[in-house]
Amino acid sequence: MKVQFEDLEKSDLYIDCIYKGGKAPNMSSEPFHKLIPGCENAGGFRKKLREDGSGKYAYVVLYTSMEELEWPDYLDEETGIFRYYGDNREPGRELTDTKKKGNKILEMAFELLNEGVHLEDMPPFFIFKKTGVGRDVQFLGLAAPGNPKISPDRDLVAFWRTIKEKRFQNYEAYFTVLDTGEKPIYRNWIESLIYDHEHSLEYAPEAWKKFVKQGRNGIIPLAAPRMHKIPTRFEQLPAGSDTEGLLCLDAIRNHYKDFNQGFEACATNIVSKMDPNFVDFSLTRPWRDGGRDALGFYSISTGGKINSPLKIDCALEAKCYAPSNGVGVKEMSRLISRIRYRQFGIMITTSYVDKQAYQEVVEDGHPILIVTATDIAGILRKNAINSSNVDEWLKAVDKSDRRIIEYYKELSALVKE
Repeated sequence: MKVQFEDLEKSDLYIDCIYKGGKAPNMSSEPFHKLIPGCENAGGFRKKLREDGSGKYAYVVLYTSMEELEWPDYLDEETGIFRYYGDNREPGRELTDTKKKGNKILEMAFELLNEGVHLEDMPPFFIFKKTGVGRDVQFLGLAAPGNPKISPDRDLVAFWRTIKEKRFQNYEAYFTVLDTGEKPIYRNWIESLIYDHEHSLEYAPEAWKKFVKQGRNGIIPLAAPRMHKIPTRFEQLPAGSDTEGLLCLDAIRNHYKDFNQGFEACATNIVSKMDPNFVDFSLTRPWRDGGRDALGFYSISTGGKINSPLKIDCALEAKCYAPSNGVGVKEMSRLISRIRYRQFGIMITTSYVDKQAYQEVVEDGHPILIVTATDIAGILRKNAINSSNVDEWLKAVDKSDRRIIEYYKELSALVKE
């Protein structure tokens, strides 16, 4: 569904609808000021105050391109969870000292959510995505801060990041896109939020009313189970625009080009960075047993000290391949054959998994977690590993792997002989 620029002032908000921008080569072509009463035309946080003099927000628009590699905003359509990064994205300012005060808005919203008392003061969040065509935007949905499955200490997290050797903090926030049913978000609700907030709930979607009444436990996500498709080779490899990801992957391949088995230690390190619940990986001696990789556990804990965690066995297969060389049926079958009862496998590669091998895993329901090059690039980025420090990280990984140390000792001894 598309709404033309000249029709924006009469339109309601429909999930996944594209709202067309104008043709003028200036800000007058921005669709927001016509589509949403009083909306700002710039920034990731676009907000409007109520007209009652309270100084409180009527609504907030969260706008994203979802293309910033350093700040990967992301909507999980299967769960309705939306990850959004704050607006302190460069060094030189305090966490909340931003031009649009976006991080202040995040603090306000999550404080209201966790107090759970005056949720009628919570501004609705309207999420829009840049389409990449002119100034067109796509409406992703009405969102509330938080999610019933995310604990209050994890839905808004301040973290450190380093850019150009300068440290600074930003927020990572989690929202939930609400299931508003078949009805659109009516324009008269948005207008009432601004001009008659006291009576605005009369026009609000039922999903928003339930959230205001019950808080976090009243959040009903717009969950869209995904029909699983086999990702293409190009989807599993970083895009050409991801320069940092490509450089890091090249560094890994070059580092282990003379001893591919050394990548196994690197692979377990990456998997643990991906999810710290992966623990206790043990590596085998590659020159004595034909390249068997690693065994470890996925630890599920209550977070307390009384009951022991549940540890699920996993077997890891690591392939340090060039981007032109994919993991095939032979390698995947080798991992599948190793998986024992109540165990799952991890196939991690600096390349991709070819279609036939991937299809076998999906269609036969094998318990295999596949981690490919694009995943590795994202995991490293999230852990502040980039082209400037990837070599130091790899050397640190090598120092933790006694097999590599012993390998080079034995190699040195052979050379002397």
